[in-house]
Amino acid sequence: MQRFAFKMKLKPGFAAEYQKRHSEIWPELAQLLKEAGVSDYSIFLDEETNTLFAVQKQAGQSSQDLGSTAIVQKWWAYMADIMDANPDNSPVSVPLKEVFYLP
Repeated sequence: MQRFAFKMKLKPGFAAEYQKRHSEIWPELAQLLKEAGVSDYSIFLDEETNTLFAVQKQAGQSSQDLGSTAIVQKWWAYMADIMDANPDNSPVSVPLKEVFYLP
């Protein structure tokens, strides 16, 4: 099991909407993530900077590119109005280097 952490940026004033949309995550998207080996997925918000900090575990070396699936592309389009996004609507995401872990 590998752990991944990354950060994204929420547009100002959209914290409640971001949380609402994720509390109503589409069942087919949640299922896709689980089938791809993603588990223990959390997203935290630094309200001072609107920085989203995400951590997830992923089983194995999945070669499946989730970003190429229709459901993920639909989710990206749904979220693009409230967070920094790339031209393809994927969230601007910066991977983070692990510097400490206490199992």
